[in-house]
Amino acid sequence: MRSFVIHMSTSTARRANADQLCDDLPNAELFEATNGRDADQIADVRLHPGNLHKPNYPFDLRPAEIGVFQSHRRLWQKLVDEEIDLAIITEDDLRVDPDKMAQAIKMLHAIATPDHYIRIPVKQREVAAHKLAEQDGLSLILPKVIGLQCVCQMVGRNAAERLLKATDQIDRPVDTFLQMHWITGQPIHALLGTGNREVARDIGGSTIQTKPPFSDKLTREVKRAAYRAQLHLHPQRPPASSG
Repeated sequence: MRSFVIHMSTSTARRANADQLCDDLPNAELFEATNGRDADQIADVRLHPGNLHKPNYPFDLRPAEIGVFQSHRRLWQKLVDEEIDLAIITEDDLRVDPDKMAQAIKMLHAIATPDHYIRIPVKQREVAAHKLAEQDGLSLILPKVIGLQCVCQMVGRNAAERLLKATDQIDRPVDTFLQMHWITGQPIHALLGTGNREVARDIGGSTIQTKPPFSDKLTREVKRAAYRAQLHLHPQRPPASSG
């Protein structure tokens, strides 16, 4: 098992946490993040204004969101090019419980294949359409509606190849796109109970989220709620053999 921590070398406030992740995760190394504000680094990105797929995405992509998407795509490409069957991919604002993470990786190693994409989220909000396994307080599920954030996941090579083919053009953030399993053809599982935490506030704040003016906040919330309602029309469903 290899691990990759997405980190921008200029983000000095996050370096200590990134280095700690390299100590806590198996065979881990830093992976230079794409800077979405550098035109040269995203020159080959084919962008659309939220209308490439249905439902339409109601917000403009921020430069940081473009950079995050490309960082993940480059790692998916690395898995394919180097024939890495499974890898842990994290962002540099993750903090893990080393013992629980070791248990989680041991559990997943016995289950996961190159076809899997398994979120190891910091928020335990997903509702199971199907429960695959339980062990020592950990629960591997197929969620009805896939959660947001890409802070930590185990990604298989075949899943990475599938997602690369589906993202030669982009129109929304990577986590939002991954929710669209009916477009990607990639089921997304989730492992709950690992104790993973997001610590962006402790290490310089989010590189993506910004506080909109108060006048825009209500409008954004209405649009976000309408978008989420449309996602609920496309739940993941267990395989027919699972009942």
